[in-house]
Amino acid sequence: MKVELILIPLLPLLGFIVNGLLRNYLSKGLVGIIGSGTILGSFILSVMAFLQVKAGNTAIVEYFDFIKIETLRIPFAFQVDQLTALFLLIITGVGFLIHVYSTSYMHEEKPHQFARYFAYLNLFVFSMLLLVMGANFVILFIGWEGVGLCSYLLIGFWFKNIDYTKAASKAFVMNRIGDLAFLIALFMLINKLGTVTFSEIFTIETLSKLSSFDITVITTLLFIGATGKSAQIPLYTWLPDAMAGPTPVSALIHAATMVTAGIYMIARSNLMYSMAPGTLNCIAIIGIATALLAASIALKQNDIKKVLAYSTVSQLGYMFLALGTGAYVAAVFHVMTHAFFKALLFLGSGSVIHAMGGEQDMRKMGGLSKYMKVTNITFLIGCLAIAGIPGFSGFFSKDEILANAFATSPVLYVLGIIGALMTAFYMFRLYATTFKGDFRGTEEQRHHLHESPAAITIPLIVLAILSIIGGYVGIPEFLAHGAHSLKAFLDPVFAASAPELAKLGHHHPDHSTEWLLTGVSSALIIIMVVIAWTRYSKKPDLDEAQGFGKLLQDKWYVDELYNALIVRPLDALGKFLNNVFEKNIVDGIVNGVGRLVSYGGRQLRWLQSGQTGAYVLLMVVGMLIVFTLQFFLRK
Repeated sequence: MKVELILIPLLPLLGFIVNGLLRNYLSKGLVGIIGSGTILGSFILSVMAFLQVKAGNTAIVEYFDFIKIETLRIPFAFQVDQLTALFLLIITGVGFLIHVYSTSYMHEEKPHQFARYFAYLNLFVFSMLLLVMGANFVILFIGWEGVGLCSYLLIGFWFKNIDYTKAASKAFVMNRIGDLAFLIALFMLINKLGTVTFSEIFTIETLSKLSSFDITVITTLLFIGATGKSAQIPLYTWLPDAMAGPTPVSALIHAATMVTAGIYMIARSNLMYSMAPGTLNCIAIIGIATALLAASIALKQNDIKKVLAYSTVSQLGYMFLALGTGAYVAAVFHVMTHAFFKALLFLGSGSVIHAMGGEQDMRKMGGLSKYMKVTNITFLIGCLAIAGIPGFSGFFSKDEILANAFATSPVLYVLGIIGALMTAFYMFRLYATTFKGDFRGTEEQRHHLHESPAAITIPLIVLAILSIIGGYVGIPEFLAHGAHSLKAFLDPVFAASAPELAKLGHHHPDHSTEWLLTGVSSALIIIMVVIAWTRYSKKPDLDEAQGFGKLLQDKWYVDELYNALIVRPLDALGKFLNNVFEKNIVDGIVNGVGRLVSYGGRQLRWLQSGQTGAYVLLMVVGMLIVFTLQFFLRK
């Protein structure tokens, strides 16, 4: 198993090296085979690892000492248990489909650019695999930083566009804010416990060495790190701007890699978080606030990718709501279902953009169901799944989150329902505006409308199937006893947290209550879908938003607020330090020292006359001064 495990991340790394170094020599076909083939290899090995874990064979494999300083030992090691195995399947499975999709979507790029793209994509998957396989926080952090770097490279892939490079820089900087907090937490763990290895930290005996204050501080710092990667308030604004990258990149970031990193890290640290009730409450509040804020913004966006981007931020909020209520299984369950339908929706939007000649404004689309039947059907399935329509994958995971929210606080449940209703509304506003009604594009666009090639449609079909059946691994107890196979699979990872959560009063609602909650939420969501479908298929929003709608369209002016309170003051401070402090003070001191040395040199030059008599006179005078000083000092 030792060799098989190391090959899972090494294959994408190999793809990165080959495509990166030989980008000027390889054909597009060969680049696509190398890039996609390495991910397929990792997926096959991940399936094998999953089957081993399912059979009860979890493993912690050490390869070498990564850091060893006195008593501190941090090995380069992988931990493969139930949580890791599930994430491996999601990352490599969805990642492979996105790679296949990219072979067609990016085919217009020049060969060396095409190879550069696949090299970055492979490195992205490698970094995420390293993150979820690491057996300690240091290896996790290396992968954590790796996905941050790759997001910068891929968001700014078309770097000649200044707006795209700004979006990439924004993502990089905002993630560094969260990463600093993460790093401080690691230093605290090393200082307090002398280790960062998961198997050593996450035990009751080890964590009992920490005070409740220490646990709260460490978990809060780690959570701040998670808000950066997983786009939560206040570090969420980079994710919608990440749409600057190619559409497959958006799918990879939003579905299978970067944004799930924060969820994974907290789920991995579940015991420590279960011992920090204050942090859990904070996570739940931030999660539901993010879900509602992002959903409200999505209501009035007209860019098809922007709607999906804000929907991702909103769905991530639901995952954090689950984590904050101690429903770790529900959070991971939603990560899985979300990976399926969000990858489907992004790739579907890419198919639409491809057919529309690069157009992303859905007000200029309409009636595409007549021209793009496969894309239409698969996109509809994705919308039904994310809306939480019964029978689709999103229904099962979202229902579980809402049920746990109700058990914690009815207020959280009500707010969660409001967010779910907004989700159903804006997704079917998007679908109806794009695929229903009359075509509103140009005649040239109409002439070129066609269904996408097989390399695009086949991943859509596979993801559509997963968006339907993916939720049936988590059928709730009130529908069928013992049918929640995902919970049974993940229980060993979260078992230690159960007693701690019980102390906090966390419990699951009874079956009759859950029946009622599910019935009410499902009925309301279906009504909202019908309203949006009817409204926007007949009369789409073509005019600019006014009043409150304008506020939503402009994203609550959060970006403008950040610019006014943070960006501009820091920019002004930078200009002051550069133009005033550096030039007048720093440069003044440095130049002054230089001028002083020069002046001193010129004065000392006069002592060098070249006359022997003068030198003898100076020696005699010097000796007299020394003798005189000694005489007076002795007295």
